[in-house]
Amino acid sequence: MKAMVLSEFKPVEENPLELREVPVPVPGPGELLVRVRFCGVCHTDLHTVEGELPAVSLPRIPGHQVVGVVEQKGEGAELFRKGDRVGVAWLYSACGRCRFCRKGLENLCPEARFTGYQVDGGYAEYLVVHEDFVYDLPDNFPDEQAAPLLCAGIIGYRALRLSRLKPGQKLGLYGFGASAHVTIQVARNWNCPVYVFSRSQKHREHALELGANWVGKPDELPPEKLDSAIIFAPAGEVVRLALRAIDRGGTVALAGIYLSPIPEINYQEELYYEKGLRSVSNATRQDGAEFLKIAADIPVRTEIKVYPLAEANQALNDVKRSLINGAAVLKIG
Repeated sequence: MKAMVLSEFKPVEENPLELREVPVPVPGPGELLVRVRFCGVCHTDLHTVEGELPAVSLPRIPGHQVVGVVEQKGEGAELFRKGDRVGVAWLYSACGRCRFCRKGLENLCPEARFTGYQVDGGYAEYLVVHEDFVYDLPDNFPDEQAAPLLCAGIIGYRALRLSRLKPGQKLGLYGFGASAHVTIQVARNWNCPVYVFSRSQKHREHALELGANWVGKPDELPPEKLDSAIIFAPAGEVVRLALRAIDRGGTVALAGIYLSPIPEINYQEELYYEKGLRSVSNATRQDGAEFLKIAADIPVRTEIKVYPLAEANQALNDVKRSLINGAAVLKIG
């Protein structure tokens, strides 16, 4: 099969992914061989290929927002039929036995593995995944529109929950890429005023088109205090800005897997009055199931730019430079 393979960490400007012919993986017991149709391009993929994440063994095929069809079933796999359309997300597996898994927090499982990170992902014509970690996809999304839901959408939904946002409350979004452009649609469905902070004029205009009540640059203060904020931008200095923007008792959620160093926080001026600061680590299968239902009910509209598989380096480069309104998606085959 054809795959974009990472064999050496490099800046995306140096084209770290190579198009290669590699063996088609074979599904084991309980696993599915999925023929990939589309795979979303995520900031996590960018951090992976540039070597900013730990424990990435090489060579590796990135990609974890996969839409495809079941091509073959391993022994004992019974949940899907050949030809079924399925989605594969970031959480590839969890042990199911540890104290986190038993509490429904499989995203924190010490033995969890992640698609395109510890195991090969969707920048390829095929991948293998256990059937327990595969999603049914809403019928009202074509394949390419469904791909960004599987990480951008799911992690945005978990970040909304961990930000403690309630219907009708004021939400700030720092950074307005693939995840934020989905998250704003859920928040607006909850009748929440949304305030968007972005360095990109195009992204600020896009936010207004999707219903933002106010837009500004990250170092600007909104016209009123926020109840919750979510930081999608991987910039640590934004944390202090968001803490200043939220009201007493508000919460700032950090939605990225990678964040540059956070400058020293002034406790009295920025964190006092029971403000909360918490990270968002991965997501559970329950998060995914809940979000996909919400996305179908709204329905969420994903805006995408499609690239052929061989142009994965260019797609990552465009993500890095914030040149895409919405999400980048690779068309496989």
